[in-house]
Amino acid sequence: MFLMIFLFVLLIIVIAIIVLLRKAGGGTFPWIHFYAKGKEAGFSFSEVNLLRKVAVEGRLNNPTSLFWSIKQLDRSIRGTIIRFKSEGLLDDIDNMVFLSKLFDFRKNVELKLPKYMIGLKSTRKIIKMQYLKITVPNVGNYVSQVVDNQRKYIAITYPEGPKLPPGYEFKGEKLSIYFWRKDDAGYVFDSRVLEDHMDRKVPILYISHSDSIIRSQKRGSVRADLNIPAHLYPLRTIHQASEEEEPKRGIRCRLQDISEDGAALLIGGHGKVGMNVKLQFKISNSVLIMCGVVKGVSFHKNKNTSIIHIQAVPLSDRTKNRILAYVYDLFGERSSKQVNKHAAVLEGW
Repeated sequence: MFLMIFLFVLLIIVIAIIVLLRKAGGGTFPWIHFYAKGKEAGFSFSEVNLLRKVAVEGRLNNPTSLFWSIKQLDRSIRGTIIRFKSEGLLDDIDNMVFLSKLFDFRKNVELKLPKYMIGLKSTRKIIKMQYLKITVPNVGNYVSQVVDNQRKYIAITYPEGPKLPPGYEFKGEKLSIYFWRKDDAGYVFDSRVLEDHMDRKVPILYISHSDSIIRSQKRGSVRADLNIPAHLYPLRTIHQASEEEEPKRGIRCRLQDISEDGAALLIGGHGKVGMNVKLQFKISNSVLIMCGVVKGVSFHKNKNTSIIHIQAVPLSDRTKNRILAYVYDLFGERSSKQVNKHAAVLEGW
């Protein structure tokens, strides 16, 4: 008797859950299947619930596509932004948080793509023009660039950095080399200098290949290249960080790439690791602010310029969402063809 009562109650609970899921999801789509697929894909219940809401609002024929289709996710996020804007609710705090969660989910889906998961196994796959950071034992740190990658060696530009000791030759030296591979991760490997062609018109080194290459610092965010003017403001302490717009011009620089957790800038002179800075720039018609700490500097002596890499302090949801809309090119800003079409949405965001 007790067993029959238990089974009857269990049946009522299951039916109630099914009814609630259908009511929450709308239509006749089998939402239990949607939640099951989400769990199989490794997503939490809250993430699946978030996507269900997006699927309902976007009236998707196949809501499960949100678990794997970046194209569908972008379309859904763009539609959500347009709807919030049309209702005058884009700056609503809850809506900003909702969009931020959507962007987090979208990032996780992208970072599971093979290009982010599969790294280099050998230096033979390093592409031309790749920047390298070279440590010469007992001498110092240098910057170089790949000129050519051949079967027997890698040709690199003559390292730029501290003045070398009198009579110093690179040939035969063992070097520790680090580089950041675009859309991937950081890599470290050891190499030996095979030839030192200092006497050439364009001095270069031939260095040995390595199959013992270590992948580290896997990318935690998606970056986008750009080349726009920006202004930099030194901060005495990172506690001065704010997203208040500066009325005066700062140090002129050019923004080279951007993500939700940092940026790369081209500045004149020699940058310094550890500097606290405030970066102000404009994407379309939006003035955006990012504060952070300089974590890396690549100084180019011949041009007297530096590429500095900033690790940002946590951004407001508004700034983060605006940057990610650009990074994922939701409104065609990077391709520029769709900007006019979406001008009303971009204005003032």
